[in-house]
Amino acid sequence: MKTSFLQTYTPKTLLVLNILLTIAYFYIITFAFKQGNVVLFSLLIIGEIFHVWQVITYIYTVWETDYEPKKNHSIHPAVDVFITVAGEPLEIIEETVRAALRMDYPHFEVYVLNDGFVANKDNWQAVEALAEGLGAHVITRRTPGGAKAGNINNALEVIGALHETAPLVAILDADHVPHADFLTKTVVYFIDPDVAFVQTPQYYKNYALNAVTKSSWEQQQLFFGPICKGKNRLNSATMCGTNMVLRKRALREVGNVCVDSIAEDFVTGMFVHEKGWKSIYVGEVLAEGLAPEDFYSYYKQQFRWARGALDVIFRYNLLFRKNLSIAQKIQYLSSASFYLSGIIVLMNALLPVTFFFTGLVPIEVSSMLLALIFIPYIFVTLHTLQRSSNFSFTFSALAFSMSSFSIHLHALYSVFTQKKATFSITSKQGIKGNYVRLVIPHLLYIGLVILGVIVAFMREGLSASLINNLAWSLFNIAIFIPFIRAALPHKNYNVEEEYDEEKEERAVSDQVRARLRVS
Repeated sequence: MKTSFLQTYTPKTLLVLNILLTIAYFYIITFAFKQGNVVLFSLLIIGEIFHVWQVITYIYTVWETDYEPKKNHSIHPAVDVFITVAGEPLEIIEETVRAALRMDYPHFEVYVLNDGFVANKDNWQAVEALAEGLGAHVITRRTPGGAKAGNINNALEVIGALHETAPLVAILDADHVPHADFLTKTVVYFIDPDVAFVQTPQYYKNYALNAVTKSSWEQQQLFFGPICKGKNRLNSATMCGTNMVLRKRALREVGNVCVDSIAEDFVTGMFVHEKGWKSIYVGEVLAEGLAPEDFYSYYKQQFRWARGALDVIFRYNLLFRKNLSIAQKIQYLSSASFYLSGIIVLMNALLPVTFFFTGLVPIEVSSMLLALIFIPYIFVTLHTLQRSSNFSFTFSALAFSMSSFSIHLHALYSVFTQKKATFSITSKQGIKGNYVRLVIPHLLYIGLVILGVIVAFMREGLSASLINNLAWSLFNIAIFIPFIRAALPHKNYNVEEEYDEEKEERAVSDQVRARLRVS
């Protein structure tokens, strides 16, 4: 199992050096050189301010990653285990249910939360039969609304009306197979009566399948490694939707799982923290799931995460939520603002293109001098990322993160236009298709660079400025290439299947009403 990302020690001297070089680089860029075009200079400085924010908040987070919260192995409160299902393949559901039933814990009940009926999935009855045949309880929702969050809330109401005996609930996605010790290693932290939820990593066991699964997982390693472990000491663990155990009383205080955001887990976690509850992240892989296997599924997943995170900034007024601590506000803002990086990536990518066509520059500096101040700063920053993640941070992770600028901009546009966002479950099998349309911005950029270099060469020949800006452009193109390749058609994928809120709402139709009459 690839779990080296959880070994997260970083020398304090390296972190301090990174901060000093970041501040020094920002100061030199801002004040030491002659300004060029005022608009371009302003855009450059905005981008550098954002980078300073990212570096400093990252170092603040990973400064200490070995925090150990209180635990007690002698407690065994009852747990309801929820497995959320919405039409996933039966073999995937079966593996998860069987593993959940085999967990080594004295007091728990397994419930399959079957949303296939309201999502118009053909296998909803087969899911019922499978769950019952394996010995699990099954709750098939008949009234749509709220997607996954609505499914969980419905189950909480159904079980509460019958027998409210278990104070805790564990939540697993249909593809996240729990280890036998999942409950024994998470429930121990509820000895603290103020703990609301315990989160464990989302590990992708299919990470080696193809370029998409590999890059998707390598992005996750940085988050579920040093970042999540660092959030522990700040009582700011992120609720991630699966592989977690929650205290029902804490959920009830915030009206159960939030149904108003497509990042229901992230927002619910913030609401819980706002009520003064504690959170814990366990840095150990206790369940194994599936990464998106194709580019379209990856795109949808990243858009959902981006839109939900940006909602926290622009919809839920994060900075003005009075009952969050300063540390919690910094952590939530740091996590959510990552999805603003799309603006910065685009701005930085367009600066050299602007030079090619206009000759305008943000600052006037020789290529050699700029390299002398930039290389130490970027080298130490990348080394910090590498060292803090135990060298699990890769070029493909960087490429997919930066190339996702188009996804982030799409999410930002949907926030500002208040376009209704849909909750889509990540496909558990590869989807066939040609998704080159999703990387048109990246292809246009390459075209602009080629045309721009020709224009600039005709204007001023092979000047130092042309070489400098060409180098930046080639770096951006190298970053975009893996992303573009992932969008090209691939064989051996299944037909597209998708589940979102619009389909869920359309489920209240003649077909569903007919089903209700039959059942």
